[in-house]
Amino acid sequence: MSNLSAVRRIALALPEAEELPGERASWRVRGKLFAWEARERDGGGLAVRVDRDEKRLILEGGSDAYFTSPHYDGYPVVQVCLNRIGRAELAERIEEAWLIQAPKRLAAEYLAGR
Repeated sequence: MSNLSAVRRIALALPEAEELPGERASWRVRGKLFAWEARERDGGGLAVRVDRDEKRLILEGGSDAYFTSPHYDGYPVVQVCLNRIGRAELAERIEEAWLIQAPKRLAAEYLAGR
């Protein structure tokens, strides 16, 4: 099980990631949103960017940690139920979201350094 504190630690450990102040937690890299706290009216949880072609695969993958709502139909975003996902899988999902939004050079430098 994970929580927003774990999300915060994972997200802010990524290069140039920043948390924006506001009513709901959100994280960006060079101004591009990669993870945010979804509104309760949209089902809640954590929303993360995904590859457009992988969204369906993630949702149909059999894990009850991932879901979507009508608000995100047509967008490359899945929602994550934090109390149904382990820390390692959460870290992978946030890192993937960051890689999608990070500038290509920054992403390449990060991948080369791991």
